[in-house]
Amino acid sequence: MLVIQLLLLGCGTGFLAGLLGIGGGMVLVPFLTLMLTLQGFPNEAIIKIAVATSLATICFTSLSSVRAHHKRGAVRWDIVRLLAPGIILGSLIGPMIARMLPAQVMTLVFAVFVAFSATQMFIDKKPKPTRQLPGGGGLFGAGGLIGVLSALVGAGGGFISVPFMTWCNVAIHTAVATSAALGFPIALAGTMGYIFAGWNLHGLPPGTFGFLYLPALGIISVASVCTAPLGARAAHALDVRQLKRVFAVMLYVLAGYMLFKALRT
Repeated sequence: MLVIQLLLLGCGTGFLAGLLGIGGGMVLVPFLTLMLTLQGFPNEAIIKIAVATSLATICFTSLSSVRAHHKRGAVRWDIVRLLAPGIILGSLIGPMIARMLPAQVMTLVFAVFVAFSATQMFIDKKPKPTRQLPGGGGLFGAGGLIGVLSALVGAGGGFISVPFMTWCNVAIHTAVATSAALGFPIALAGTMGYIFAGWNLHGLPPGTFGFLYLPALGIISVASVCTAPLGARAAHALDVRQLKRVFAVMLYVLAGYMLFKALRT
């Protein structure tokens, strides 16, 4: 039953990623949290296992996205080079913070982030470009913040990096493509950080590698890579703006579930 659930989750996540251009973390983490709870996983480790596994799947799904954007010449690799060092450092620090946080607090942080992201998607408001990109030091600091937040919630960083770049006068299509390129270092460093953070902990269930749950990673990655192209094709035939609002409502429901779980823990 768990295998079937993970296959369905992977298919749905991949399709939504292709359709709406979003990372899977906001969908994967709540559903994985529910599935692992039903499987009787240790309550204190569930949210951390879900976030780590979500980040690991982004390692696979982000590569095809970057390749497509690069072929169109849309990626600003100069920005990637300046943001990536801070992002990698932040993505390694995030799991260390997560290890120290009680599961209740981490679940609450995730719920707030999902609610914020849903609001951003629902109103579809683009920040007005009011300034230029900062220098190397500023981009390193911004990258560090993006990396820490992304590692804490298991997301690729797009909901943080795209508004930041748009605010700094980077064209929206370029910002989206560049954010896709940043998803891989965020996911890889974050995954390594969660493996290290959970390495010597006792009581983690079979199949875990640190906080990474290998069976879920394998099944979800294969399924999502297969369905992402279908979502991308559907995006050209459907009204994506209205779909985003429907999806935002679903995110509010998921945020509500995570908030309920945090408050009852």
